[in-house]
Amino acid sequence: MKFPKVYTLKQIAKIIDSDYIGADDFQILGMNEIHVVVAGDIVFVDHPKYYDKALNSKASVVLINEQVACPPGKALLISDDPFRDFNVLTNFFMPFEKSGVLIASTAKIGRNTVIQPNVFIGNNVVIGSNCRIHPNVTIYDNCVIGNNVTIHAGSVLGADAFYYKNRPESFDKLVSGGRVVLEDNVEIGASCTIDKGVTGDTTIQKGTKLDNQVQVGHDTVIGKKCLIASQTGIAGCVIIEDEVTIWGQVGTNSGITIGKKAIILGQTGVTKSVEGGKSYFGTPIEESREKLKQLAYVKKIPEILEKLKE
Repeated sequence: MKFPKVYTLKQIAKIIDSDYIGADDFQILGMNEIHVVVAGDIVFVDHPKYYDKALNSKASVVLINEQVACPPGKALLISDDPFRDFNVLTNFFMPFEKSGVLIASTAKIGRNTVIQPNVFIGNNVVIGSNCRIHPNVTIYDNCVIGNNVTIHAGSVLGADAFYYKNRPESFDKLVSGGRVVLEDNVEIGASCTIDKGVTGDTTIQKGTKLDNQVQVGHDTVIGKKCLIASQTGIAGCVIIEDEVTIWGQVGTNSGITIGKKAIILGQTGVTKSVEGGKSYFGTPIEESREKLKQLAYVKKIPEILEKLKE
């Protein structure tokens, strides 16, 4: 998430009422999670296990719950609860805006785009030309949709990330301030759900087609010209490279990469990153040829047991 203007370390510290280490006028351009952070950003960390990763990341400012040595060229924001204060910043820079109409006045819709009845389009949504949005689609604030995109009935773009911190009293939600971005020539089936990024974008790139009832988690990037079949659940922060085919009822772990032109057969659990150009099947995932051999061997077990009895 980029801020609307440059903020100083002192200004950010005032928003979250925290101490800081660094020059008052140290410049800050935005905030992001560790996997997408860039120079100028704030990243938060609240467990010693991940201190080094955050302090050595590309982030210019680390929001941290311990006064540690500040790396050269960086600044620190010292907080007793970085998770809470990261939420404070998200709510400050990307507050919830209610809408009392089906199509917000700030939405921009391109030429020859057809919006069917009962579609909700939120604040600051951008939709390109020659799109077709079918009934009962919900498009949350700040989503960006390219040209020649089709979204079928009942799909939801931009719901919150499924991201919680386990506190003694309850689960504490990490506020989502990101977006959903659909590039040109994407088709989204009926009753799909695509969650917005926490601070960045959940992106579906040019020419990709989703079947009905597909779930795409926060900050996931799906490449160009992919095919994803029904009832597939893709977790957050997944990278699916170009021309991947995923068949029905596949599920993935978070934070993995599926390589270019990989084929994931139905009901596979993608438990780890896999190379491109190969076919995969099963849980835990293996190359399909090897997995099918194993299943064939399993079928022979009763015959083998009978022979052993003899």
